Amino acid sequence: MQKGKLHLIPNLIAADTATKAFPPHNLEAIRHISHYLVEDIRTARRFLSGLDLGLNIRDLVFDKLDKQSKIQEVLPFLEIILQGDDIAVISESGCPGVADPGNIAVKWAHQEGIRVVPYVGPSSILMALMASGLNGQNFCFRGYLPVKEAERITKIKELEKQSLKQHQTQVFIETPYRNTSLWKSLLSHLLPNTQLCVAYDLMGEAEFVRTLRVADWKNQVFQLDKLPALFLFQA
Repeated sequence: MQKGKLHLIPNLIAADTATKAFPPHNLEAIRHISHYLVEDIRTARRFLSGLDLGLNIRDLVFDKLDKQSKIQEVLPFLEIILQGDDIAVISESGCPGVADPGNIAVKWAHQEGIRVVPYVGPSSILMALMASGLNGQNFCFRGYLPVKEAERITKIKELEKQSLKQHQTQVFIETPYRNTSLWKSLLSHLLPNTQLCVAYDLMGEAEFVRTLRVADWKNQVFQLDKLPALFLFQA
């Protein structure tokens, strides 16, 4: 029996942007897939319904795959691929498996000799790096920095030293309501000549990307909104 495929389909990173975020190839794939692994079933249903593809959402089958999921929990669902059905992984925002869940399903698929099919779509990490003007030949995505201030400051200084030594761009994200506190830590503890970029609401109505030296940022009147943001710096 021919095995199915595991499709990795990006989600939107800003509302109502499907027409500019997805090529027709993505939408055509979605038309023919009825089984989905998703972070949140309710929002996944809303996303698929919003694509206006004429899908009967009630006919689709969903199972949960989030950052707490273990392979044993999703294995019964994944195994329908072995019977010839395709499955798609869709995360809450951006690309599955890139700063989002999905990698455990992909790892299993490779072990089982199942074809993995990635699709083009928005990645806020790469879009921010593209627009930052910082080194895109050598960069490292760090996820979230520590929440506790003392630990966060230590980490910022550690990453800045690594950036200077390796000519490496450091990339990280933060929960929107902590944007301001992280921004203050960066301005207070990075060296004056370090290039610092903030990119928020990418593809959205309030999209903003700017890179300045830390010393120059301190002379700016700047209000960081509570919107999805990425921070990048290069010493």
